[in-house]
Amino acid sequence: MARSRHREASLALAALDPVMATLYERHGPMRTPPPVPVPQRFEHLAEAITYQQLAGRAAATIWGRVRAQYGPGPLDPAAIVATPVDDLRGAGLSGAKTAAIVDLAHHTLDGRLELDRFGRMADDAVVDELVQVRGIGPWTAQMFLIFALNRLDVWPTGDYGVRSGLGVAYGLTEPPDAKAMTGLGEPFRPYRSVAAWYCWRAVDTPV
Repeated sequence: MARSRHREASLALAALDPVMATLYERHGPMRTPPPVPVPQRFEHLAEAITYQQLAGRAAATIWGRVRAQYGPGPLDPAAIVATPVDDLRGAGLSGAKTAAIVDLAHHTLDGRLELDRFGRMADDAVVDELVQVRGIGPWTAQMFLIFALNRLDVWPTGDYGVRSGLGVAYGLTEPPDAKAMTGLGEPFRPYRSVAAWYCWRAVDTPV
């Protein structure tokens, strides 16, 4: 289902814009993993926090150590809260990331973060809830929308890869700033996530 939606959206975007049409011919339709099931959304966010500002291999090693402390099945926020901070720090998490993941667990357990409702909520409402969690900013929330919920109209104006890719694709002398990106994304509605994906492809930026 997700693959079909992405293909249809990619074709629709290509029909809207000749540059995006060229990128479609070069890279094919947008491809992302399937939507993250509700029981796995907490773990997805905890892992995203771990990966922030780290090289992929280092982050994967740390996350592997964190995850090894728990059994199979989706990571339980209650298990995180019950884990001594020193055990999480011992896995390689910084103090800030440890605090952020614990805060995420508390938000999930007390209902301030309604992960089970995210699939029915508007994009802005999801972002508004997520950024209340320590360590989760707009960029992380937007990546969650695109890659965990497969939302098709998210435009991460602060992402340097998207800004750089847009500049390359459209022959700009330098990447546009975040403020300019807001207006530049308007012609891509309602497929701005797809446009962002093609911008990443334009500069071969891993996401």
